[in-house]
Amino acid sequence: MPPARSPVAEVLSKLSDLLAALGIRYYLFGAQAALLHGAARLTADIDITVDLGTQPTSTLANALQAAGFELRVSDPAFVDRTRVLPVADIGTGLPVDIVLAGPGLEELFFERAERRIVEGVSVSVVSAEDLIAMKILAGRPKDIEDVRAILGAHPSGLDHELVRTTLEILEQALDRRDLISVFQSLVASRPP
Repeated sequence: MPPARSPVAEVLSKLSDLLAALGIRYYLFGAQAALLHGAARLTADIDITVDLGTQPTSTLANALQAAGFELRVSDPAFVDRTRVLPVADIGTGLPVDIVLAGPGLEELFFERAERRIVEGVSVSVVSAEDLIAMKILAGRPKDIEDVRAILGAHPSGLDHELVRTTLEILEQALDRRDLISVFQSLVASRPP
């Protein structure tokens, strides 16, 4: 008998199956992706980005409810305004934030996502380079610590130029000038 899966793996399995049945592509990002890329983090929440294509959000919301997820907000305008569909798995209580992808940079993130096996579950995960860019953009202390850990876990296996290029796109799109310098500082401060 195979060992029992963790609650996170159980929820990832349900989400992967549900999204595959609907023909919706996705990638895992946030703290769970950071763990898979080498950060040590205590967290049970799950963050995914989905590409609904032409399907309405209600199709996904209805399928989630039928699969044992409950909506954490009752205001449809919240989802329209934030592009986040917050749900919780009823069986485990784990919160899941489902981000609705938009055009542009997220298309590149989908193209560069990779398959990982999490306790026997095949999961689409954002690349380490794209996760670093996302975390630098978020800029919270825990995100910066995650970047340090990911850099430390991949001392020579990351494409630093790809990270810089992505951060440059973000700087131009958001009229910012600080993201690349944060990355360069974090790379320079890594222990030898």
